Amino acid sequence: HGENFIDMLDGMFSFVLLDTRDNTYIAARDAIGITSLYIGWGLDGSVWISSELKGLNDDCEHFEVFPPGHLYSSKTGGFKRWYNPPWFSEAIPSTPYDPLVLRRAFEDAVIKRLMTDVPFGVLLSGGLDSSLVASITARHLSGTKAAKQWGAQLHSFCVGLEGSPDLKAAREVADYLGTVHHEFTFTVQDGIDAIEDVIYHIETYDVTTIRASTPMFLMSRKIKSLGVKMVISGEGSDEIFGGYLYFHKAPNKEELHRETCRKIKALHQYDCLRANKSTSAWGLEARVPFLDKEFINVAMSIDPEAKMINMDEKRIEKWILRRAFDDEDHPYLPKHILYRQKEQFSDGVGYSWIDGLKAHAELHVTDKMMLNAAHIFPFNTPVTKEAYYYRMIFERFFPQ
Repeated sequence: HGENFIDMLDGMFSFVLLDTRDNTYIAARDAIGITSLYIGWGLDGSVWISSELKGLNDDCEHFEVFPPGHLYSSKTGGFKRWYNPPWFSEAIPSTPYDPLVLRRAFEDAVIKRLMTDVPFGVLLSGGLDSSLVASITARHLSGTKAAKQWGAQLHSFCVGLEGSPDLKAAREVADYLGTVHHEFTFTVQDGIDAIEDVIYHIETYDVTTIRASTPMFLMSRKIKSLGVKMVISGEGSDEIFGGYLYFHKAPNKEELHRETCRKIKALHQYDCLRANKSTSAWGLEARVPFLDKEFINVAMSIDPEAKMINMDEKRIEKWILRRAFDDEDHPYLPKHILYRQKEQFSDGVGYSWIDGLKAHAELHVTDKMMLNAAHIFPFNTPVTKEAYYYRMIFERFFPQ
């Protein structure tokens, strides 16, 4: 099939494929950038490709993010976008919303990720997205090869500060679904102690990503120590369905649709980067059914009017997803979980987590340092002490 075979691949991947007949190669990255990939160029004309920045920064004169949904060919010495779905152009779709079509598409995406020959579980925060993933997995596990190998009872994992909203909600969902539930608590100090390791592994100084990656990094270490090697997670739903609270302000369906397109295109820099690198740091694999290629095609072809938030009609954020799984006869989840409002991951693990980070940064970054921030960091100048603190650590690991 030549280079066209890439479009036939379904899943998450980053690879370099060498053709030994003529020593040419192609490199490619999955559609959304669920797995990470970077490309660099050496002064001697060499091209370097790595799934981590730290594989490139000492040897390359210039390096950049390998764009998702692209392939790089040594024959042409350039990139070509292989992923060209209809939504990419941001044209406004018009397919009427059908709850059962959406439900079936998401169930298929989850079931597809149950093909595994290693012990696995689900990440369960007790929010809508992870709870749906857990519910579908629990329903469909019994008939699979994985269940014969590892047992038909699903393992679920949650992390939070003592008494956090996520721990409480996840426990309730786990009880409802009958999973073997594992709760991991951490203290603000545990998190602060891990920040340097987190930045080294996730390779970003983005404030929100670091806040959310730290609990996930700590949880991944515990999960791996139990012998679990793969987890299914709920990333991507908020971007596809306009689930963030600021989507309440969407003036019309056209703007809402364009914003969801932009959010999906940026996932590789934020949530996908966090999920992939926080888990990979410990040799754990995270699979994300919401970012299944087929499912995205279905969800992004729906008339965005159905995604609009309308409080007068009791349509809260992600109403179309909630409605799709609101089954009176065979409920997937308790009603109040199905209609639970969105929590940021870094809030859900416990509200004192972010306050603790800000207080810690205050101790290490002076007003005088902030005054000169633009001179020290002219690119993406940090505007808060917390951002400055992360940036200092990042620059120490990756001075180039």
